[in-house]
Amino acid sequence: MGDSEQLIELRGVKKAYRTPAGDFYALRGIDLTIRPGEFVALSGRSGAGKSTLINLISGIDRATAGEIWIADQAIHRMNEEKLTRWRGRQVGVIFQSFQLMPMLTCVQNVMLPMDFANLYKSPKERVARAMHLLEQVEIAEHAHKRPSAVSGGQRQRVAIARALANDPVFLAADEPTGSLDSKTADAVFAVFEQLVAAGKTIFMATHDRELAARAQRIVHIEDGLLVEDA
Repeated sequence: MGDSEQLIELRGVKKAYRTPAGDFYALRGIDLTIRPGEFVALSGRSGAGKSTLINLISGIDRATAGEIWIADQAIHRMNEEKLTRWRGRQVGVIFQSFQLMPMLTCVQNVMLPMDFANLYKSPKERVARAMHLLEQVEIAEHAHKRPSAVSGGQRQRVAIARALANDPVFLAADEPTGSLDSKTADAVFAVFEQLVAAGKTIFMATHDRELAARAQRIVHIEDGLLVEDA
């Protein structure tokens, strides 16, 4: 069983990739706990294992060994169908490249997770929730524009609203400010701080030391191992 005082708990998590030269371990035994409402930054060089760890915690990829418990659910034991359903309802993922659907408007992008998870069933209810989330991240005035018509920082705000669509247990952010200039990155980070103040849990991979230092806690990864937790 997982520890009910922890929202996220990893025990001995390893991830190996097959190569012609043999198995390459991107993660070599990760132990990590995150409490509800924590804002945790994962720092480390490119290739250290940050994205791999984010993908495992968010259910995008599977661990080779170890246990992953989230809100007392054993993610490592779920089959593909159950994992997909769990991810759609329980996790909000934010990517560096935004990954918005270019042919949809901003508000339609935010509604997508609701459609996939079959939540907020009436179209009117979904639109209302999407608009509320866009207002929360201060981008509602661009709701009916396509992503190509707004700036990078505005697209990331839309992506944050989309990640919040189904009121997930936690947000997993993979280099969410990596494509943004420093001023815009600071504004996006301020949105994260507001979400944490409202009770959300965020696990964010970043190479930006200044932004990482503003999180409540920093864990540092090197060569697939956590080497520091401050």
